[in-house]
Amino acid sequence: MAGPHPDVAAARRAVRETLADLPPGARVLVACSGGADSLALAAATAFVAPRAGWQAGAVVVDHRLQDGSVEVARVAAAQCRDLGLDPVVVREVDVDGGARGTGAGGPEAAARTARYAALADAAAQAGAAAVLLGHTLDDQAETVLLGLARGSGARSLAGMPPVRGLWHRPFLGLRRTQTEQVCRAVGLDFIRDPTNAASGPWRAADGSPLRRAAVRERALPALTEALGPGVVEALGRTAAHLARDTDLLDALAQDLLDRAVAAAGEGAGGAAGPDDDAPHPTDDSGVTLDVAVLADAHPALRTRALHAAALRAGATPGALAAVHVEALDALVTRYHGQGAVPLPGPVLGRRRCGRLTLAPPDPGSPAGPART
Repeated sequence: MAGPHPDVAAARRAVRETLADLPPGARVLVACSGGADSLALAAATAFVAPRAGWQAGAVVVDHRLQDGSVEVARVAAAQCRDLGLDPVVVREVDVDGGARGTGAGGPEAAARTARYAALADAAAQAGAAAVLLGHTLDDQAETVLLGLARGSGARSLAGMPPVRGLWHRPFLGLRRTQTEQVCRAVGLDFIRDPTNAASGPWRAADGSPLRRAAVRERALPALTEALGPGVVEALGRTAAHLARDTDLLDALAQDLLDRAVAAAGEGAGGAAGPDDDAPHPTDDSGVTLDVAVLADAHPALRTRALHAAALRAGATPGALAAVHVEALDALVTRYHGQGAVPLPGPVLGRRRCGRLTLAPPDPGSPAGPART
């Protein structure tokens, strides 16, 4: 008896390996859009879950940004039910700014924010231990290139993690062409989302194509033509190597942060320098760090620790940028009496008496949200 198509077998194996740590009886939900990636993931999960003792359902998010989205969501949900997934729910969401989006990320970022919120809510209601996302190796390669273009650090260039909390991405080792083949092999009809095309209806703020769509249709094919096949796989390996290295650096930075906090709490902030500000009470909701401990650390660890401290103090994750961290680092290593550093959130970074305090502005302070 012939076995399944090789791509079908690969998809099933990827799901099985990604969810291997889940106990029997755990519930998982597949995020399904009706595209090839998520439908292939739904099919693989529907096959693997009952054999592993897991309960598997699906969530279809309708962003309501395109004509016919209700029908697309209905068809996707019906195919998930035909595969045996249960429950299958459709969630309608409101996207900030509609099809034009709001904020620096435009409609793509606004839709992503609404989608993830809906998926997390559905998982909470269903008691799901994991939500499966259909990102592929192609998506990972695009993420690495976008990070390079922004001048991002190693964490960003490490791409999307296979597992982070609730979110699981079994297909980061599979190509997009493989997920399409899975759908054909098992008889699923997938859609091609026009917003993923460089000529699609969604545009960047300057009217140009969405960055990811342009990378997908233009940059990656050009790189493949120039460098030969294997570019996508090579970018995926780069992400995996950087993820491993960054995990170690993050762990070491966390240790540095813990030591800097402990030293500040013990009153070991050191003698105030001649240009330190006068003593100031520490806001209990903020984070206080010992400058001497930070100054002795390697810059790669110190800046990571400062980034983590800023987030702990309440800085906005998506808006906290390298320029903010560099300004905080200057308070540690190049201090000459400069004033407070405003961070998005808002949070202020102040150096006083050998300590760096990150906290919301005092009541009545004129400080507002930081500018990036």
